[in-house]
Amino acid sequence: MAKFSLSTRLRQAAALMVMAGCAFGAQAKIEQVRFAVDPSYPPFESKTPQGKLVGFDIDLGNALCEQMQAKCVWVENQFDGMIPALKARKFDGILSDMGITEERMKQIDFSVPLYDTHVQLIARKGSGLLPTAGSLKGKTVGVEQGTIQERYARAKWQPYGVNVVPYGDQAQVESDLVSGRLDAVFTDAAQAAIGFLKRPQGQDFALAGPVVEDPLIGPGTAIGLRKGDTELKTAIDNAYAEIRKNGTFDTIQKRYFATDISVKQ
Repeated sequence: MAKFSLSTRLRQAAALMVMAGCAFGAQAKIEQVRFAVDPSYPPFESKTPQGKLVGFDIDLGNALCEQMQAKCVWVENQFDGMIPALKARKFDGILSDMGITEERMKQIDFSVPLYDTHVQLIARKGSGLLPTAGSLKGKTVGVEQGTIQERYARAKWQPYGVNVVPYGDQAQVESDLVSGRLDAVFTDAAQAAIGFLKRPQGQDFALAGPVVEDPLIGPGTAIGLRKGDTELKTAIDNAYAEIRKNGTFDTIQKRYFATDISVKQ
């Protein structure tokens, strides 16, 4: 049997989404969708001092639910525990800047890719550090636990003398970078540029070196879904196609990002 690549399967899924759109009106109505979110990752998701969830993923999820005429319920969960909790039915989907990877696809399904941001290193200005094993040898790099950044750093850097330290949430990673316990952080470049690097504690730091591109990183970000939950996947994929078509997605992304993070079609 031929072995199809991840990108090939995603193109096939996109084609099926278009075909499924013809049957959108006939599918059973979904009354409610419970999305998991880790609110330590602005501008994708965070909480106001009043405890309200805000961010790009929150606005995107609410727009999808509105298109589906369903109620959005947000469930807070640490990122590294989201896949087990999804399988245990604690929520219906993961909408928390989760990248599509081969490893994750063995455990869960994904919606069509929703957006595509890049991953990059953050270090103190003037450090000269680059996202390579040679440059980072003997250094300590922080990552959020369970992310594609952790997976890449452990596979590509750790065997060559780089100390990779995982954290429960992004706020802890950034705190240890500022305090000097970390030499660098490997994270989502869009999140860093508009989140940490824009805040006072990030003023002495900058994106270091080029964007990292690798098959381990994956082709983009999507909503994680339980295996076999085809009804919800079809509804979300169709709703996403509609908000791309009617301009809602573009309006939302422009609230948060200076560059276009949409998946090229």
